[in-house]
Amino acid sequence: MDVKSAFLNGTISEEVYVNQSPGFENDLLSSYVFKLKKALYGLKQAPRAWYDKLSSFLTSNNFIRGKIDSTLFRKELKDDFIIVQIYVDDIIFCSTNENLYQEFSKLMQDEFQMSMMGELEFFLGLQIVQSNEGIKIHQTKCTKELLKKYKMEDAKPIKTPMHPSSTLSLNEDSLDVDSTMYQGMLGSLLYLTTSRLDIMFNVCACARFQVRPKVVHLQVFKHILGYLKRIANLEISFYRSHNFSLLGYCDGDYAWDRWERKSTSRGCHFLGRCLVSWTSKR
Repeated sequence: MDVKSAFLNGTISEEVYVNQSPGFENDLLSSYVFKLKKALYGLKQAPRAWYDKLSSFLTSNNFIRGKIDSTLFRKELKDDFIIVQIYVDDIIFCSTNENLYQEFSKLMQDEFQMSMMGELEFFLGLQIVQSNEGIKIHQTKCTKELLKKYKMEDAKPIKTPMHPSSTLSLNEDSLDVDSTMYQGMLGSLLYLTTSRLDIMFNVCACARFQVRPKVVHLQVFKHILGYLKRIANLEISFYRSHNFSLLGYCDGDYAWDRWERKSTSRGCHFLGRCLVSWTSKR
């Protein structure tokens, strides 16, 4: 669901004054300013004011706010529950009980102006496929848009995200490249690591050189894009299961970074058979 004009629902606690808006000036009081009673778009307090409003509303209706993720809310009713996830004015929710689902929908629509978006298929660049077996998440659309943006649609498909013998360093002998362009590519690829753990190590390795990138570092990015060209539709699957055992794996290299001789640690965690988190840190 989507909240219409969400920020206008917030109430600000500070005194804020604004100039008279074009078209609403009072010639007799031209030196006067307006005192805001409600939050407006463009006001730095508006996002926080909206969150406080929504959070207070949910907790007053017996939802429990997450201790780690403060945008996650949960409500239980006997053996059933409903989970609500908030991202600014976008809200996704799921429930084990149809009545809880309908109750929450009515609760929100009675309080705010809402648009019901139907079954979740796309959220923050993630494509979601739901079935009786479980849920699959992928970023195929974003991947193809990225290949098109950097003119890599016709690139030669590559089997691995980085050559096994590759090592990255400052490489002072290589030519400089535009840092803004490099950082833009880096940001796009980092966003893909939301679901693509297979490129996480390589992208994070390239991130170390974003201040003064070289041609050799840009070539690694193009290598990663060639790999994405070959496997653009990789999915993460979350299967229906009663197995809630938590299993973690970790690994590390030994001073792979020839520049600073620092090691990189990597890890991933499975809940049942489902991959739920991964990391790659130096």
